[in-house]
This record gives sequence, structure tokens and C-alpha cells, in this order.
Amino acid sequence: MNVLLFGATGMVGQSVLRECLQDPRIKRVVTIGRNATGQQHPKLSELVHANLLDLSALEGELSGFDACFFCLGVSSAGMSEEKYTAITYDLTMSVAQTLVRLNPAMTFTYVTGAGTDSSERGRSMWARVKGKTENDLLKLPFKAAYMFRPGGILPLHGVRSKTKLYQAVYTIMKPFYPLLEKWFPNSVTTSEKVGRAMIEAAINVIPSRLLRAVI
Repeated sequence: MNVLLFGATGMVGQSVLRECLQDPRIKRVVTIGRNATGQQHPKLSELVHANLLDLSALEGELSGFDACFFCLGVSSAGMSEEKYTAITYDLTMSVAQTLVRLNPAMTFTYVTGAGTDSSERGRSMWARVKGKTENDLLKLPFKAAYMFRPGGILPLHGVRSKTKLYQAVYTIMKPFYPLLEKWFPNSVTTSEKVGRAMIEAAINVIPSRLLRAVI
């Protein structure tokens, strides 16, 4: 399987990249982002591109892929709905529309979050925008599309959050990871499990389109 990965420098993206590089079923991984990951691996190629809203310059390199793992995302804290929509909805849909045209047999996997509002009418701005993004992605003619809604993610294997405050909390809480998984099995998972779950969804037939990524 050949894979495209967006957001490989974020915490979820780092996790997915690690699992992709370790999985023998995946033959090629191409990351696309504003920054390179800095990693080197025989299966890994990286495309650094400043404007992810316009992938026209890269289209010659975006065909022949079986799956896309879309792990880009930002916090809505301090953002207007217009700006958050531009980053969360417009960017995601622009990428997805390009990819479905070039790879109609592709499986597209999108990382959202627990609490996403599929009705698009709730009080939470971020949940409405995420819900609209999910709904419109599911309308595109991909071979399959999966919406991952993880809750709390515990980073393992050197995966780190880009947000210093979050990383400080993870460092403090690390000794308690096993207890958190035991006490909150339906809302807490690990970065390794998220990566593995996304790969399994892309390779195997999974009935549900909305997945918690707790496996």
C-alpha cells in the first residue's frame, strides 16, 4: 500500500508516520506539509509545500496512492469561526477534492475529535465546523472514508506534542498512563493505537465510518 500523510509533524501525524514505517504492508509513505519531519527511511519521501490550499504544483506527484491519512489540525482557542473554518474545513476539503480526482480508489482517513457535532447545529463552534467537514468528506466518491474521533491521546515512543504546555503535562502524567487507560478505556488511547487503528481501517473493511480509535 502507498500512503500520503498530511500533518506528519504533529502529535497524531508523528504516531501515524511511525506505524506506517514499521508496517511491512505499507511500501511507500509520502508526507506533505509546510515543514519536513527530518526523518530518513527507505520508504519515506517528503514534499515540503507552503500553500496546502493549492496543490496544483504537486499534482504530478500525487497519483498512485491507496490511502491518505489527514492529520492536520489546529486548536480553535482564540480563533474566529471564519478563520477556524478556513483552516479546518476549506483546507481539508481542498486537499480531499484534489486527491479524489487523482486517486478515485483511495481510502481517506480524517482525524477529528471526540465531541464532533454531525448535526452542524450545536453550540460549540469547533464541533460544528468539524462536523461539517466530516459530513462533506463522506459525500466525496472515495473508495472509503473514515472519520477518527479520538479523545485523550497518550504519546508513546518519543512522540511529542508541538505545544509546550501540553508536552509538559504529558511528561508529568507519563507514570500514570497505564492507570488512565484502565480507568477511562472509552475516552483515552495511546498514539500507537491511533496509528495502528488508522492503518487497519485503510487496509481492511470496517463497517463504521465514525471511529473512536480506541483498539
